[in-house]
Amino acid sequence: MGGVLGTNGWDHGERRAAAQQFGLDLVEFESRHELLAAALDTAQLTLDQYLDRTVFYRERPFTRGSFRDFMFSQSKPDTDSLRVMARLSSSASCRYLLATLNNESVELNAYRIRTFGLQKIFKLFLSSCYLGVRKPDAAIYQLALRLTQQEPAQCVFVDDRPLNLECAAREGMKTIQFHNAVQLEQDLSALGIG
Repeated sequence: MGGVLGTNGWDHGERRAAAQQFGLDLVEFESRHELLAAALDTAQLTLDQYLDRTVFYRERPFTRGSFRDFMFSQSKPDTDSLRVMARLSSSASCRYLLATLNNESVELNAYRIRTFGLQKIFKLFLSSCYLGVRKPDAAIYQLALRLTQQEPAQCVFVDDRPLNLECAAREGMKTIQFHNAVQLEQDLSALGIG
C-alpha cells in the first residue's frame, strides 16, 4: 500500500515528523523503532505495546491518543493510483484478481484499508501482520502465490522499492516500479493489462 496507493504508513519520514511534532530524540526513537519494527509488522506486538517501548517508556507531556492520532493522520491516499486500481477492479467483469502485499501493523493496516476504501478495490489483503513475514523475505511472495493460487508469471507486483521488486522477480513475478499513476497505467498497458 505505502508508496503506491498512498503515503507510507510509518516509515522514516513519518517517524521524523512525529519526533519533531512531539519533541522526541530522533536518534533514540529510531533506534528503539528498528529493534521492534519486525515484531510490530508481523503482529508479535500490538501498536500499544510498540508505543510502550518506543515512546511511552517514560513520562511524556502528551497523551498516547494524541500520538496515535498523529500516526494515523500521516496516511494520505494517492487518489490517482487508486483510480487506476479501481478501473482495473471493475474492468472486464473483474477479470483481474487485485491484492495488496504490504508490511504494516494490524492497526495501521485496518485504518488504511477502511480510510482509503480499499475493500471496494481489492479482494485480498496479504499484509505482513496477517502472514507473519515481511517484504523482502522470499516467504511473503511464496505465500502470496500459494494463497492466490496463481502462477508467478501470471502475477504483476507493483512496488516503489527496488529491493522488493528484485525479490518478487526472483520468484518469477513480473514487476513494475511505481513512480506515479500515469507511469503505472502505461506500464500496466504495456503488459496487456487494462
